[in-house]
Amino acid sequence: MRWRRLILFFIFFSWALWSQDVRAESVSNVTGRIVKVLPLLMDTNGAVALSPSLFDRDAYQAFLREHTNEIAGIRFDVLWKASHARGLTLTVRVELRGIGPRGVPTEATLEQKVRLGLFNHWKSLTLAGADYKKLGALSAWRSTLWNGKQKLGEQRSFLWSL
Repeated sequence: MRWRRLILFFIFFSWALWSQDVRAESVSNVTGRIVKVLPLLMDTNGAVALSPSLFDRDAYQAFLREHTNEIAGIRFDVLWKASHARGLTLTVRVELRGIGPRGVPTEATLEQKVRLGLFNHWKSLTLAGADYKKLGALSAWRSTLWNGKQKLGEQRSFLWSL
């Protein structure tokens, strides 16, 4: 019986600390960053690899780059981190620049809302079908993490700033 009371006490105590933490974080400065961005080509079935192996994924991506008729879209896997953002809704945005038919520059934007969880903060954003065809050949990308209108972090490809 004593153990039950002790467990209930710890649950109540941790809940009280957590709720104070949420209120304190909502008024403090939120910080964040984009850790890694993986642009992955997708085939007509939506697959980026034939097996879970990283070696096989890289080999299949090389195959897709050589056989462009097999490409049906592109998926961006974004790893992000944030501090003091518990209870807030953040936005992961990927901006794309491409070269369309007859060398016309094109742009596309992918955006998704995210919340701080307990474990990894991976988010996948996909551009496929007619939107992918309209973009043409991808030339540059930029991934950003936003808290409302405040930019928390950014990672971009080498050609983005040119």
